[in-house]
Formats: sequence, structure tokens, C-alpha cells
Amino acid sequence: MSDLQERAQALDTADELAPLRGLFTLDDTVYLDGNSLGALPRHVPARLQEVLTREWGELRIRSWDESGWWTAPERIGDRIAPIVGAAPGQVVVGDSTSVNVFKAVVAASRLAPEGRDEILVDASTFPTDGYIAASAARMTGHRIVPVAPADVPGALGPRTAAVLLNHVDYRSGRLHDLPGLTAAVHAAGAIAVWDLCHSAGALPVGLDAHGVDLAVGCTYKYLNGGPGSPAYLYVAERHQAAFDSPLPGWTSHADPFAMTPGYAPADGAVRGRVGTPDILSMLALEASLDVWDGVGIDAVRAKSLALTDFFLECVAAYAPEGRVTSVTPAAHAERGSQVALRCDDAEPVMRALIARGVVGDLRRPDVLRFGFTPLYVGFADAERAARVLADVLTGPAA
Repeated sequence: MSDLQERAQALDTADELAPLRGLFTLDDTVYLDGNSLGALPRHVPARLQEVLTREWGELRIRSWDESGWWTAPERIGDRIAPIVGAAPGQVVVGDSTSVNVFKAVVAASRLAPEGRDEILVDASTFPTDGYIAASAARMTGHRIVPVAPADVPGALGPRTAAVLLNHVDYRSGRLHDLPGLTAAVHAAGAIAVWDLCHSAGALPVGLDAHGVDLAVGCTYKYLNGGPGSPAYLYVAERHQAAFDSPLPGWTSHADPFAMTPGYAPADGAVRGRVGTPDILSMLALEASLDVWDGVGIDAVRAKSLALTDFFLECVAAYAPEGRVTSVTPAAHAERGSQVALRCDDAEPVMRALIARGVVGDLRRPDVLRFGFTPLYVGFADAERAARVLADVLTGPAA
């Protein structure tokens, strides 16, 4: 056993979060793609079976009341709230991230002071955010201004209505300065909208503490809600009375079953709802969140940083010199919970890794991406992944 293997074993033995791994359905594969799709919590199938057989199969329509289906979007939102640093009543679950980005960007432009016609967008954003923001801008008469997150303070001005930023860059894993950038946006009189898809569940976000206005995020990555599980929308309490959704669906009406022709928005974050909740995936998400009971996000962050530090150390020790280069920041304050390695032949290398039981993913043309989910990834996983990567890079096909 190598020194790094021995260290991994010792670190796993001392890890206070290690027992959580047993809550998930895992095999001998090193699963480092939880930043794309989280692993399945073991108890979720039984919960879904109950929903299917009793709540839908037996109670049928009665389950909207008797099984709590109708209030699920707000109830589950309150389960997510502490993970992203929000008080109850500010997070509502439903729709996809893309739909929630649309709601948030349009609502932000409507919350902004009159006469502002620019929406700043993270130039390196996940493509959908850019597509949606551009469409929202066309519809509201605003102009899109792409800008690198670090350059946002210099790009802000009296014409800025809103700023849409990613907390963690999906390619590189770079963590952007949410507190500092939010403060800069507010100093310019604009509205800050954050996409938390690659940070929520991996590190502290502090939406309330840092005065974020609006935020969106998915639940199928670090929150382990399942493929296509519904996203969420955060509306800070101070904005809820003025939040003007561009999708005023019937379930966000103050009296949805009155079926009146005129729209009157509900109070609170409920006005972020649109149509009938997607109950099966929503209740799978609710069950998945049970794995967070008693888990502190600061402990998750500490393990995340230790895991990514150790993985980078193992890669440096094992991999042939010059074959891979980390594009993930070394500084803890600038790193999310993934490591991105630039590799000239990234696509065949990732295929070989997966064939040998190490699952990461690829961002074309040349980035190998490894996500570290602290609830179920251990230090032995990190060491093994680096060792297999080195073998692939030095093998005959390399």
C-alpha cells in the first residue's frame, strides 16, 4: 500500500461524514459525477412505491389535501432553505432551472428602478442561462451585456437593471465571490440574481446573510433529487410583495380554486409557482432531502476542500508530467466542489476511465471534470481515481 493509499484510509477513518455513504445506493464504482446527477438515496424507492400505491393508487384526488401534495412546493422549499442559507418562506420548488431563470430575470428587471435597460450576464455561464436571459431581455426591452464575473464591478452603471451570475463555474469549478459581487450590484442600484446549481449542497451560500435578491438552482446534483427533479426559486422576503412573475399560473393565484378570470398573486414565495406541481419527482426529492437531516453545510464544505486538495495532490504524484493541468483554482476561496483537468485527448481518456470504474464527465473539447459530493465520496475514492487516471495516461492507448 502506497503512502497516499494509507493516508486515504486514515482520512476516511477520521471522517465524520463517512457513515452517510451507507445512505446511498452505490457500488464499487468511483462515482465522481454527482455534480451532474447525484446518487440515489436508498430509501427513496420505498417512498415512491408508497406514493404510487397508496397516495395515487388508493387515495387518488384526495391526496392533494390528505397527503399534502398541494403544499409540497413550499414545504420542500423550506427543507432546501437552510442548505442555501435562507429563512423559511422564501424558497419554492417547481419547474426546471431554465424556467426559474426566466422568472427571476424578468422579475428582476421589473423590480429594478425605472429607466434601467441593461441586464449583465455571466459571460461564461451555462448556455441555458444565457439563452433564457437573452430571450427575457428581448421581451422586456433590455439589452444583454455579457461580462466576466470578476469584471462585473467595473461594468455596473446607472443603466444596469439586473445581474445574472453563476456561483460556481460549471466548467472550471471556480467559485465566484457572491458576497462581494452582490454588494457591488446593490451599490449600483441593481438586482442580483444567482444560479446555485453547482454550489447548493456542496458549500455555504448564505442567501439571506449576503442580501441576495433572487436565486435559482437545480436539485438533481448535490441535493440528489433524481434525474430531472424540480428546481427551486428563492425570492428574498423584502421583494415578495413586489415580485411580478412573467408566468402567473393558476397555482400562484391568491385563491386558485376560485377560477376567476383576473389574476391576483398569492402572498410570499408562493407567487413563484406556475402550474400543477410534478408530484412524483417532487416527492422523490423530498425523500432524498432526508439524508441532510443533522448535516451541517460547514462540515460538508470542509470535507469538500479536503477531498479536492487530496485528489489534486494524488494527481500530481501519479500522473505523467505535463499530461493534465488543473484549471480549477488552488485557492480555497475560489474553488467549488469539483476539479477540472485540461487534457489534450480528454474524450478517449474519460471513456477509458469510465470503462475502468471511475466515472467523471467531459466538457469538450479538453476538460475532464470530477465532482466531489462529500456525503458519499471518500478519500479512498479520490486516491483510486487519480491512480486509475495515471494508468490510463501512461497506458498503450495514451
